[in-house]
Amino acid sequence: MTHTGGGGPRPRGTWWREGAITATAFALCLLGGVVKDDGSTLSPPSAVAYFIAVVSCAALPVRHRAPLAAMAVTTASGVLAPFLGLLLSPLIAAPAVITAYSYALTARTERRAVSAVALISVALLVASTPLFGALSWKDASRVGAVAAFPLVAGVLGHSVRNRRAYLAAMEERALRAEQSRDSEARRRVAEERVRIARELHDLVAHQITLANAQATVAAHLFDTRPEQTRKSLKELVETTSDALDELRATVGLLRQSGDAAVPAEPAPGLSRLPTLLESFRRAGLEVSAHQEGTARPLPPGVDLTAYRIVQEALTNVTKHAGTRSARVRLVWSRDRVTITVADDGGGARTAATAATGPGASTAGDRPPGYGLIGMRERATAVGGHLSAGRRPEGGFLVSAQLPVPPAKDATHGTDGAAAVENRTADAATADGRTGDAEAGDAL
Repeated sequence: MTHTGGGGPRPRGTWWREGAITATAFALCLLGGVVKDDGSTLSPPSAVAYFIAVVSCAALPVRHRAPLAAMAVTTASGVLAPFLGLLLSPLIAAPAVITAYSYALTARTERRAVSAVALISVALLVASTPLFGALSWKDASRVGAVAAFPLVAGVLGHSVRNRRAYLAAMEERALRAEQSRDSEARRRVAEERVRIARELHDLVAHQITLANAQATVAAHLFDTRPEQTRKSLKELVETTSDALDELRATVGLLRQSGDAAVPAEPAPGLSRLPTLLESFRRAGLEVSAHQEGTARPLPPGVDLTAYRIVQEALTNVTKHAGTRSARVRLVWSRDRVTITVADDGGGARTAATAATGPGASTAGDRPPGYGLIGMRERATAVGGHLSAGRRPEGGFLVSAQLPVPPAKDATHGTDGAAAVENRTADAATADGRTGDAEAGDAL
């Protein structure tokens, strides 16, 4: 039986249901009041039968607000029936059975429900047992039925209560699962937005910084060294073209609704480190690279992180350090690779005062960037650690420690390390076509 708790207004359907239950119980009580033990024909209900029916059924509508009071009234009416000359049968005890069901359905604890229902059954059992004379089989069946009906109603109410609790728990679990899915979806969207922002930052900041450095060199040498200016402008065109291609590829990937029709270009890693260093050398930054230990193949995520950290650190050197040299060092150990990028510059203040030529601006005019934040997020995402700060002897140092899986094939790892180290060494000894003093003065 559904009901609304408290004393608030009850839905119209609930009132109709309560009226039907009360009317049915009233009819059963009157029918029980005319039943005789001797099997004589039925006669119209007596005034006592009406009294018992009215009193017991009047308590039914309040059984949800005051269940114990309703149980007491209906049970007392059934107990009084034999003393008023009526035969106590399951029909006349119908209101007590209904209150037993309702209380078992809404009781706070199972112990209270069992106690109350058992008390009703005992009271009706005692009241229906004849005090004088022998107990016939007919009387025994009637007494057993009077005592058993409240117990059956209590068990049924308890079962319905458990069923409703189970359905409510399932509904709550489904709601929580849906909320969890929504929360997980929002978390993944936020992570994807951060990842996209990081990728775009690394891509745009690197290429635009190189383009700005090359344009500054060209503007500085425009009058004094036309050939060097032409060379810088040519490199500027190449840099901006590469930036547009990479940006177009990234934006095109974001706009796709399905899978790519052609395989995308592999993500950059340490194997492309010589090309990265050479791009900074073309922009006027003298970069030296050194590697210690035996390199091993890295997982794609760690490999991309290592590449992006070196890229962003050198980009910051070009933008803020006020120096024309930087050092990249890779130290391989058993379970990690340590990447350090150091410079001897004086920081943003020196960079601001060292910039010359048209378009030079102070560092104070620039809003704070997200380079260090992005590098730390990348390192943390793959289980590594990154620290950055000024060096006691001057300059700035970025140091990252990234996890390295254990080597499964020593020969393969040695060959890969030799290849990377050879490419890095070749790039480090390449001609310093933009490492002369004029390019350095323009940074």
